[in-house]
Amino acid sequence: MDKGIQHPSEILSNQTLSNISYSQFLNFDTCQLSFLEEFLLITAYTLVAVVGLFGNLCLMVIIKRRKEAQNVTNVLIANLSLSDVLICVMCIPVTIAYTLMDYWIFGEAMCKISSFTQSICVTASIFSLVLIAIERYQLIVNPRGWKPNISHAYWGILFIWGFSLVISIPFLLFHQLTDEPFKQLSSHSDFYKNKVACIEAWPSVTARLTFTTALLLLQYCFPLGFIFICYLKIFVCLRRRHCKIDRMRENESRLGENKRINMILISIVVTFAACWLPLNIFNVVFDWNYEALMSCNHNLAFTICHLVAMISTCINPIFYGYLNRNFQKDLVVLVHRCRCSASQEEYENIALSNLQTDASKASLKLTNPPVDI
Repeated sequence: MDKGIQHPSEILSNQTLSNISYSQFLNFDTCQLSFLEEFLLITAYTLVAVVGLFGNLCLMVIIKRRKEAQNVTNVLIANLSLSDVLICVMCIPVTIAYTLMDYWIFGEAMCKISSFTQSICVTASIFSLVLIAIERYQLIVNPRGWKPNISHAYWGILFIWGFSLVISIPFLLFHQLTDEPFKQLSSHSDFYKNKVACIEAWPSVTARLTFTTALLLLQYCFPLGFIFICYLKIFVCLRRRHCKIDRMRENESRLGENKRINMILISIVVTFAACWLPLNIFNVVFDWNYEALMSCNHNLAFTICHLVAMISTCINPIFYGYLNRNFQKDLVVLVHRCRCSASQEEYENIALSNLQTDASKASLKLTNPPVDI
């Protein structure tokens, strides 16, 4: 669940709805991060943004350049990379700036658009993982059944972006700029004069809690549960075929490849859950019991949780690309071309992540075995 930036001023805004005294919050403006903390956070966010942008852009360029690599899986991977790129561009700079400055400097339009765009990208990214899980399931568990094609992939992408836009509309409607929280601060009043905060202004607490809880289920719980079930069935299916191959004493390389695929599938699910879990826990606490966050550690806690979630934009290219031997060769070629190098090494023309299985006559036949999932 990506609710944008949970700032102390927004706690002040929520407090108005709950009729709690402002006096409990009067010293929020004095809660400043140390120079070392700010330096480490800026460095970490910059590193994540650079790695995320570089990895995902390289993955998109390579898939686009290689016609034979434009299969269903890779189209979905490219869409996942696109959403991750937008997260790096729209989410990271605004979040770190607002968190460190304690007031909003990007204008009213960006106040509405920023969280709206963040929510769209996060939802699209998560449901890209769902579509990849569905495609993996059909190719591995049900190879003789319905097989998604490129057209299905594009329709699926169109649907998830449309769905993401619809469920994110409340961010566009209920975000606004206000100087009200700063009027209640007794200290540093001159510094915060004419400063504004970007907050969510909901008609009621019930409306806000209903939306944020539904968003938690749609952006995290349901997709994670669905992906877990798909990959669990894939794992069981590959395990059974692993046993068949073992009984038939097939070559060790094939057994090792299946084992590596299993580990990648488990890593994808664990990483997805782990990266987004801290931010979702923080948002749940913020929504249902924000009094627990009334301390100077609020900014730092949110930023760390948000940073961990942003790390997922770096990990996806590693799982879907850098563990692929052909991708590594393509990346070398791409870097050489960017450096205007005339030399270009030859590489295997095997489509990324293209797995087709057919179990027959007590044997497992693999066509175009993948080097990534």
